[in-house]
Amino acid sequence: MSTFEIKGGKRLNGDLIPQGAKNEALQVICATLLTPDKVIIKNIPDIRDVKKLIDMIGCLGVTIERINESSYSFEAAHIQPDYLETDDYKTKSGELRGSVMILGPLLARFGTGFIPKPGGDKIGRRRLDTHFTGFRKLGALSEYDPKSNCFRIKAKKLKGSYLHLDEASVTGTANILMAAVLADGKTTIYNAACEPYVQQLCKMLVKMGARISGIGSNLLTVEGVSSLSGCEHSILPDMIEIGSFIGLAAMTESQITIKDVSYDSLGIIPDFFRRIGIAFERRGDDIFIPYQEHYEIETFVDGSIMTISDAIWPGLTPDLLSIFLVVATQAKGSVLIHQKMFESRLFFVDKLIDMGAQIILCDPHRATVIGMDKRFSLRGTTMTSPDIRAGVALLIAALSAQGTSIIHNIEQIDRGYQYIDRRLNQIGAEILRID
Repeated sequence: MSTFEIKGGKRLNGDLIPQGAKNEALQVICATLLTPDKVIIKNIPDIRDVKKLIDMIGCLGVTIERINESSYSFEAAHIQPDYLETDDYKTKSGELRGSVMILGPLLARFGTGFIPKPGGDKIGRRRLDTHFTGFRKLGALSEYDPKSNCFRIKAKKLKGSYLHLDEASVTGTANILMAAVLADGKTTIYNAACEPYVQQLCKMLVKMGARISGIGSNLLTVEGVSSLSGCEHSILPDMIEIGSFIGLAAMTESQITIKDVSYDSLGIIPDFFRRIGIAFERRGDDIFIPYQEHYEIETFVDGSIMTISDAIWPGLTPDLLSIFLVVATQAKGSVLIHQKMFESRLFFVDKLIDMGAQIILCDPHRATVIGMDKRFSLRGTTMTSPDIRAGVALLIAALSAQGTSIIHNIEQIDRGYQYIDRRLNQIGAEILRID
């Protein structure tokens, strides 16, 4: 287990370039299984979860070439389905929640799929029913073996169908979409997730020859085709990392420019940072955050306490709520953070309370933050990263705190943030990685 040692209280200054979007990368890499032709993907983040997925599909038979630091070519011409029965596959796929998205492409192209119950962040229940209900409506048969904790799915030939999803699951929508593009006939997916990640997947599939309409909405229509070809695709910058950097700048009273953010893809995220008082400017496709000693949380128009809650896109992504929570600890004013989607994602707040933050954990889904307006600094402490997003929130808290902090289990942070210590050290942070 690796550890970060952070000396806090330092102002940062400089430029940060966001990595490619982790959530998009996991989807589009799985989509390369849909064709035997070469697919080139650019701006792939060099992070633990993505590297695990690339390694896994390589073992499945995909020919992979690393073109440069962030670009790869994938050629799935010689897939070996027998690999799905090996212990090595069970181990690797079980460690990565994104591995569930190989099921749609394998089912569409080879008529079979197998996966153990996937791992990932321990942030509460994350059911897979949406995926398998969608596959069954397309004509597949699925079964779950509770003894081996594995899912198996088969279909001679998928057939288009009308699907009204019971939840707007991002990975569920992506998985069903990848299965439907090679199905016979028309598939309609209503209540589909419409996050930029899904839009990007749709655009890549269209480049490969898929016929998809309604991209960007919650109603997708897919006309199945007999085969797909290769293409070239570039991944968007990671909006979660961009939001993390905005919060970092405010907490550490730093002046930072975030470069090439694809601003128009950020949706409502910038507006929410303005609501908690953070000043920034859009400069072309960059975001400039100036030095600011204080920032004040807005109230609602009737004077009541501001509530920040997550929602399906185009609402606020749940992956940023931990960032808003930690940034609010040093704001002027109070805010209620309401995490609706996951019941275990706020349990890291006890570590912030240990650092001196004033937070009331109301229940598993809600926390009230009383901002200290920087009258009292957070203090360094020792803590453990429970998941990717909470881990970065704790890192931001440690960078703003007085004294030295220790964060254990930083492998969780490495799953989603590329060279985060190296990049922040280049603009003035003092983070020591201890392996």
